[in-house]
Amino acid sequence: MSLTSSDNPSTGPLTGLTVIDLTRALAGPHAAMMLGDLGAEVIKVESPTGDDTRGWGPPFAHPDGADRESTYFLCANRNKKSITLDLKTDAGRTALEALLQRADVLMENFRPGVLDRLGFAEQRLLALNPQLIMLSISGFGHDGPEAGRAGYDQIAQGEAGLMAVTGSGPHDPQRVGVPIADLLAGMYGAFGVLAALQERERTGRGQVVRSSLLAAVVGVHAFQGTKWTVAGKVGEATGNHHPSICPYGLFDTADGAVQIAVGSEGLWQRFCAGFNLDPATPGMESNPQRVANQKRVNELVQSVFALHPTDELLATLDRIGVPAGRIRTIREVYEWDQTRSQGLLVDVDHATLGTITLPGPPLRFFDIDGAERTRRRHTAPPVLGADNNLVEQLLGGGR
Repeated sequence: MSLTSSDNPSTGPLTGLTVIDLTRALAGPHAAMMLGDLGAEVIKVESPTGDDTRGWGPPFAHPDGADRESTYFLCANRNKKSITLDLKTDAGRTALEALLQRADVLMENFRPGVLDRLGFAEQRLLALNPQLIMLSISGFGHDGPEAGRAGYDQIAQGEAGLMAVTGSGPHDPQRVGVPIADLLAGMYGAFGVLAALQERERTGRGQVVRSSLLAAVVGVHAFQGTKWTVAGKVGEATGNHHPSICPYGLFDTADGAVQIAVGSEGLWQRFCAGFNLDPATPGMESNPQRVANQKRVNELVQSVFALHPTDELLATLDRIGVPAGRIRTIREVYEWDQTRSQGLLVDVDHATLGTITLPGPPLRFFDIDGAERTRRRHTAPPVLGADNNLVEQLLGGGR
């Protein structure tokens, strides 16, 4: 029996796919939400006390009421259903087994070995459902000398080198302002699931996809990685200025700040012409020279920018074709017409909070003739156990 309910309103490339989401906190829930955004039926299986993030706050919506909801939980669980199972009991494990036999994808982010101890080792899962795609996300990997470590975002940011290249300087390590290790692990996980589903179309067989917070952060080291592996140079935090391109970064204005990205010699020529600077100033003729003399170049740019208000500078930079932008607060981003025009805010009806606005999915889909096919209806993150009755019915009446 399919787990996809006949009244499911979702549409998208993954409509008809069933995902069992055993994950907690953020990396796994974000991966499952990505598939739900694309139309998959995502059934979030929670313990009787719920996902830990239901208690992460403040801020809470309705903070003093029985219907208190964590805004943290709301960020990662749209387009899902919620059921509660106690996997330490025979009844809970029997229900999960029945769900998995009917599912396409299982997602979990327990510490390595926990699912085995619950009776759901990978070999048994694939025996239960040979076509099952299983995504397993850990903190530091599923094998190796530190496989058993718990994974939390900020710890992973530090251990995986990200904090060493983020901050005002080499002695000021800073975390990224969002849980980027969790989010990247979720994104890589969803990407791996889609690749495995594509392979299943050819082979008819399921498989296990693994990722970790460590792997996700190392996977985005980009030039900082090859700077070490190829050139033998250890990257350090350089504040708001790029270590390999100059001028590229944040500069104060007469009434605020702007950022510029002079990413080519042609842009350097335009920039200098627009502000009456000499592009052939000794030590500034080429990007390698400007990087070597970054302090002097930045001081020159800063001396010019400090004389002009932000709006005037942005208008000039736009006119001469130099990429630039302002620093917006989170509030300003969500009030920006451009953000709303991209479908990045969605209104949903929540069971206890009523109509609320959430950040929306970052993907849009179009027919070849340009007609947009992006999903318009989204469902709110569920209250705990909201869909127990539905799942019990799908399973043939109870656990």
